[in-house]
Amino acid sequence: MTTNDNSTPPSSGKSVVEDAFLRLLDSDVDGLLDAPQKPKKVTSSDRLEGAFLEIVEFRREHGRVPSSTTREIAERKLGARLDGIMANDEKIEALKHLDEFGLLDAPEPPGSLDDLLDSDAIDDLLDDDSGVLDVSGLPLMRKPESPDSVAKRVKAEDFEQFEHLFKAKHAELAEGTLQLARFTGLHMIREGAFFVLGGVMCFVAEVGEDVDLVVGGKPKQKQRLRVLFENGTESRMYKQSLMTRLYEQEGQVLARTGVDASEVLDADVESGHIYVLQSLSDDPAISGLPDLYKIGFSTTTVEQRIKNAESSPTYLMAPVRVVADYRLYNVKPSALEHLLHRVFAAVRLDLTQIDRKGRDYDPSEWFVVPRDAINRAVAMIVSGEIVDYVYDPVSQQLVPRS
Repeated sequence: MTTNDNSTPPSSGKSVVEDAFLRLLDSDVDGLLDAPQKPKKVTSSDRLEGAFLEIVEFRREHGRVPSSTTREIAERKLGARLDGIMANDEKIEALKHLDEFGLLDAPEPPGSLDDLLDSDAIDDLLDDDSGVLDVSGLPLMRKPESPDSVAKRVKAEDFEQFEHLFKAKHAELAEGTLQLARFTGLHMIREGAFFVLGGVMCFVAEVGEDVDLVVGGKPKQKQRLRVLFENGTESRMYKQSLMTRLYEQEGQVLARTGVDASEVLDADVESGHIYVLQSLSDDPAISGLPDLYKIGFSTTTVEQRIKNAESSPTYLMAPVRVVADYRLYNVKPSALEHLLHRVFAAVRLDLTQIDRKGRDYDPSEWFVVPRDAINRAVAMIVSGEIVDYVYDPVSQQLVPRS
């Protein structure tokens, strides 16, 4: 009997099932029967690198480091993540090979306390407009000044030229024309402003030019101040340093009563100068008077006023030396000068000068009076006390009117 069988005979040495399975695998051109690869286990190191690469991508896209204090939630998350990495030396070491922008480089440590207080981090924190730093509702807590801050104050050699300003401000506070207002920011710190810092009144006498500094490895412009304190000391701190101290110690600004907070200092205007000069004449009639001083008024700088003094009878036809320069605010200096001349009228210099044209000239602004008496008189005129005092040439003192 003949049997018809068209099937392909099995391969030598293989069963029919094995042969069919092999042919099925060969026909699977799409890999549907391939066994799936076992997923690679994600390690903590992989997660750390992935998290850091997100920060790197933010830096690449925005050109800056993400902030951990911004209100943008996504950026704040990255900023907080970077802060956490920077606080862990092991993580920094593990990620250095991915740090193409130097995000993990440690900042250069500040060289001094002032550098620390002047850093961008401090400035950005204190300049925040969100109100987060408003502690006006919290209980008052006094903090002593740091030894470093106190050490930077030195004796003000010309303090007598500013003492009258402090007395005037205390008098205005007492009568209610001035009040203590809250310090609200850097914009308040300018020449002529008065503050109360740690219970001591201080005065911004000078604001210097911008100085280029490198703070924390970054270029920054700062302004050096000359700050006078009513205890006779002064400091050459930076503008941002004074701001920081005023915030730390809950300092206050002296403001005109009734003036809007946004214009708190607008009423303080420099009026001019009352100056005191000493003659450098070699004329025995003049050089023999040790307490001879000229008391005058100027709306310009004293240096400009006394140019060519040696050719002017007003200056006794000789060079002069500036011994005091009282800057005045919110008063009429010419009236103050007139009061000084009236107070010391009894000791006015009685001398006739001859000018270059041969004309007689009686200088009217020279007085034989000790310096400390002039200093006290200026302060008493500004405060209003002078109406109750007169100058006694015998005791060389300002004494109460009888």
